[in-house]
Amino acid sequence: MRDIPVELAMHYAAAGWWTHDTLGQLLARGLAAAPSSQFRVHSAVRPWSGTFGDVERIARRLAAGLSARGVGPGDVVAFQLPNWMEAAATFWASAFLGAVVVPIVHFYGRKELAHILRTAQPRVFITAERFDRMTYHPDLCADIPIVGLVGRDFEGLLADEPMPGTIPTDPGHPALIAFTSGTTADPKGVIHSHQTLGCETRQLYDGYPPNRGRELTATPVGHFIGMLSALLVPVLEGGAINLCDTWDPARVLELMRTDGLAIGGGPPYFFTSLLDHPDFAEDHLRSIRAVGLGGAPVPAAVTRRLDELGIHVFRSYGSSEHPSITLTPHDAPAEKRLFTDGVPRPGVEVRLSPDGEVLSRGPDLFLGYTDDALTAAAFDDDGWYHTGDIGVIDADGYLTITDRKADVIIRGGENISAAEVEEVLLALPGVAEAVVVGAPDAGFGERVAAVLRRRPGHTLPTLDQVRAHFAGVGVARQKWPEILLEVDDYPRTASGKVQKRLVREGIAVRTK
Repeated sequence: MRDIPVELAMHYAAAGWWTHDTLGQLLARGLAAAPSSQFRVHSAVRPWSGTFGDVERIARRLAAGLSARGVGPGDVVAFQLPNWMEAAATFWASAFLGAVVVPIVHFYGRKELAHILRTAQPRVFITAERFDRMTYHPDLCADIPIVGLVGRDFEGLLADEPMPGTIPTDPGHPALIAFTSGTTADPKGVIHSHQTLGCETRQLYDGYPPNRGRELTATPVGHFIGMLSALLVPVLEGGAINLCDTWDPARVLELMRTDGLAIGGGPPYFFTSLLDHPDFAEDHLRSIRAVGLGGAPVPAAVTRRLDELGIHVFRSYGSSEHPSITLTPHDAPAEKRLFTDGVPRPGVEVRLSPDGEVLSRGPDLFLGYTDDALTAAAFDDDGWYHTGDIGVIDADGYLTITDRKADVIIRGGENISAAEVEEVLLALPGVAEAVVVGAPDAGFGERVAAVLRRRPGHTLPTLDQVRAHFAGVGVARQKWPEILLEVDDYPRTASGKVQKRLVREGIAVRTK
């Protein structure tokens, strides 16, 4: 982990952005204040309904059961679950124990899961035998001391009596490792402390618009923003938690009517899929009052469309590493809310390097990666995080992200490493060279486009053959190429390096 400059740490503590609370204490206090708040899971396979108090009791029984098995502060508890009650119980139990929790996106395949478990080395792993594309792999869990499967033996981990209180731990120590795909072939482990995560929870809550209603969380709780939005912020505010484990626009539209649920944030695809669905009607607009967009390139066409429907649109910019860098204030002029990524959040500093790269510092900035080399490359001696994004700052201090140094595709809010997809493509017999870039998409932000050069004497695989290959390797489906093109050669520099920027521009023209 990085060395945080002493003067920054003192500043964050003095300003109150860093507190002495552990994540367990923050949760325990919020749950005690609102035990009767509603907790519901809207699911076709595992629906659940109860209260914060009901889930807390299960979490504390799990904490007691794990404690009896020797799990305590600093131990790693991983879970790969959809948006189910047991995901919340596992997360909260880990926090009460002072353990380091590792949420894993439920649609990660065997390849990603193997890397995460090998890197995190959990003492506990909670998952399910199967859900949609998620499958339990017992061979990957052979060396994990405690494994529990929801629907089979999870209940056996629960003690009869719940664990009282929370186990003390240093608030500056790791509380969470979030694995995010991005600039490397394997997901990167992003380490947050109790202090950085607590600060981010408060920042996110303070940035929510007023009168947003009872929101439905569909973003996976294994994803950083889904975990925050579903399992932390509602406890801080004492509001209801409503989860769904599958994004089904027809079902979501039905819940907006029958349960009065609101949709307030997520990737652009969430909103375009609702607006374009045949069941969408004028009365649904009452449940889409304010929309926060982030986690993917935000097409101007989407923000204009939402604004023309009378929806209050605002944008934000951040990442798992630094979650709340900028936000457009709710009272900002429309052109700022619709077309910029906002101004720095309280305590956050932003500046641009000479080549336009966005550098950031702040009390919610992560501690470092599980890979020391990645940490060293991401930070300078003054504590500035090099985001890899290119941006501009206008005269009013509003940041707009214009490009990415890092070769990352952001599809529906999920980061996809082009390098990882290219490696898988190169294993196909007929492929001599593979270049993967993001193709602009009004719904998902970007789609995965593969531009291939074939070997002489070979035929290029079809898109169906490519997808079958990815399935066989065990790569998560959202990483599979959706566009397949062939070239005789790529635009290159004088040294022979492929100029991906030109490839990307060519894809954008060809897919308009």
